[in-house]
Amino acid sequence: MSTTAAVPTAQGALPLVGHVPAVFRDALGFLSALPAEGDLVRLRLGTQSMVLVCSPELTRHVLQDDRTFDKGGHIMDRVREIGGDGLASCPHSMHRRQRRLCQPSFQAQRYPGYSTVMAAEAEEAAAQWQDGQVFDTHRHIMKYASQAGVRAMFTTGVPDASMDRFPDDVATLLEGIVARAVLPPFLTRLPTPGNRRYFQARARMHDTVAGIIADRRADPSDHGDLLSSLLGATDAESSGDSRAFTDGEVRDQVITFLMAGTETTATTVSWALYLLARHPDIQDQLSDEIDEVLKGEAPAFGHLPELERVDRVITETLRLYPAAWLNTRTTTRDTRLGGVDLPRGTSLMYSPYVIHHRPDVYEDPERFHPDRWLGTRPNPVTYLPFGGGARKCIGERFAWTEIALFLAALLGRWRFTPADDRDVTPTIGLSLTPEKLRLRVTRRPSRPA
Repeated sequence: MSTTAAVPTAQGALPLVGHVPAVFRDALGFLSALPAEGDLVRLRLGTQSMVLVCSPELTRHVLQDDRTFDKGGHIMDRVREIGGDGLASCPHSMHRRQRRLCQPSFQAQRYPGYSTVMAAEAEEAAAQWQDGQVFDTHRHIMKYASQAGVRAMFTTGVPDASMDRFPDDVATLLEGIVARAVLPPFLTRLPTPGNRRYFQARARMHDTVAGIIADRRADPSDHGDLLSSLLGATDAESSGDSRAFTDGEVRDQVITFLMAGTETTATTVSWALYLLARHPDIQDQLSDEIDEVLKGEAPAFGHLPELERVDRVITETLRLYPAAWLNTRTTTRDTRLGGVDLPRGTSLMYSPYVIHHRPDVYEDPERFHPDRWLGTRPNPVTYLPFGGGARKCIGERFAWTEIALFLAALLGRWRFTPADDRDVTPTIGLSLTPEKLRLRVTRRPSRPA
């Protein structure tokens, strides 16, 4: 039996700062090279030490045993600064109750209602461009994905100013999470411009959501939205005040869902449009399917089962650019992983991006090839855009539905081409956002009747 001392330290560590420069210089390239050094690899981030789990099988073990490998670590601590102990970040001891209380919000019968809101925003996004226009793709999609998420969460009560600020505030918070996770703690408290923007965005979001919840408590009628479901949920397995969410718990859940759902949709749609613009033959096939299925109608929930190519494009986009590309866990007791003894309190990281880009897992992993999913479904051991185990993202179907509706609406009207020959690289934050993505839109012929 070996100990954590036997876990190899990744090459390139520098005195004092460890691997921080390598992470900031090229996080994806640096982490993707680490499986060659072992199934478990130690990273030094300043004075902090973490173990990266590189093996799909060991990652699956970590996700399946969420009691031992609990939500924690440097990234999750930063997530809690924003969303408190919401469903995505709460410890194991709180998770099962929260999951039961949140589950009614994501039952199948609610999706037609959510989809109506999503489709309306997708159609509005598609109606904004002029033929031949070049546009900031991610920023545009982020605006309308934010509005779709907010309107599915709150049918009423969102101030216009908050709606306008929300996309920028989400981007500020998500970009700050990873930076604050790897920087020394004292730097995250200094009154720098970045820190001030981060804390101002967090305060605005908390105040806005708390105000909406207070107004809704005064009007307890069911508005048919996600907030009404959260406020009305009860847990038969709990007792007393624990049978329902407190206002603070509802706030944490709302912020968690808005942050996760908005960014997942916007980044995935943006990456899909980029990939399709770089692969016009695949884009043509997808547009033809959309024309055939929609037959001149606006996209709706009932169309989704027939949009098989759209489904494969989403699957492949999330393989190449998983929105939740890096996550952390903390061991709650002494345990073994991959033949190595890990003491209680060990910080672990796992990366769906690293696993999705392993050439021994996926043939030609850097290639955008949606038809690799033709007639097959992803293996839950090696395909992890929404995590796995009991902590798998509860909003997976919500996000997938919104992404599909946006792609159907946009590609039904427009053809997308690159505005230049520049390769787009991801901006590293809690999500992988496409940096400076600019596409040109050309109007397609009218949809067939």
